[in-house]
Amino acid sequence: MYLIVGLGNPGREYAETRHNIGFWVIHELANKHNISVAGVKSRALYGQGMINGRKVILAQPQTYMNLSGEAVAPLMNYFKIPLENLLVIYDDLDLDPGKLRMRKTGGHGGHNGMRSLIDRLGTKDFSRLRIGIGKPNEHIQGKDFVLGKFDKEEQSVMEEAVKRSCQGILLWLDEGIDQAMNQINRDME
Repeated sequence: MYLIVGLGNPGREYAETRHNIGFWVIHELANKHNISVAGVKSRALYGQGMINGRKVILAQPQTYMNLSGEAVAPLMNYFKIPLENLLVIYDDLDLDPGKLRMRKTGGHGGHNGMRSLIDRLGTKDFSRLRIGIGKPNEHIQGKDFVLGKFDKEEQSVMEEAVKRSCQGILLWLDEGIDQAMNQINRDME
């Protein structure tokens, strides 16, 4: 079984914000593969289904970003998910809007959701897919930027990034992290 987690903040007021791009990907995957993400367990919305012949759980922590690990670690324990079958999707200020980077390990890079996950899981060795949201200009603070919405031009770029993310996730499921990394990261060069 695989656990695919999109990070974000719960609530309608955050739904279209930059910080919620991980939720967007889960929503797209769920729609494409007819998985209802409506169950509640361990402070997360989740749904179970099949993608490309593999049993998956799609999850959106409802803890707010900074406490994401408090939802993900219990889900992994409950469903007995091995660490190598976890993929976390989240926003990244250090990548241009729509750019994707997949890695099989790494630090939190200043991202509080990832910091919480690493702390609660006790390791940084799990797959992640970072989606670039760009950097704020000097007139806006980071917090306000990530909780802001994409402008019209960025919106279409991000919708395309969500579709490419789903393709990368299918590759991760089918061929593993190394092949998915090679493809996703090469496509972005």
